[in-house]
Amino acid sequence: MMNYDSHNGMSRQQQAMLMDIQKLQFATLDLALYLDTHPNDPVALYRHHEYATHLKQYREAYEAEYGPLSNMTAEMGDTWRYINSPWPWEM
Repeated sequence: MMNYDSHNGMSRQQQAMLMDIQKLQFATLDLALYLDTHPNDPVALYRHHEYATHLKQYREAYEAEYGPLSNMTAEMGDTWRYINSPWPWEM
């Protein structure tokens, strides 16, 4: 039995997946900004690649389970599922 948050209708698993995606988005963006001024830092390059790869995997897993994260995601089904997700202000 899934536990749902009565406030936004999302399961705890869905909320946890979204939080992981947000963390990876932040880390990837932060490293990208750092790399703008330190383009030859091998550790930052490695970590950016690692985080970006994980972010892609997490997004794909989330979207396979719950539908698109944004209206820029290609819809693979025969219906527009983006409207089924909570709106940003509902999260």
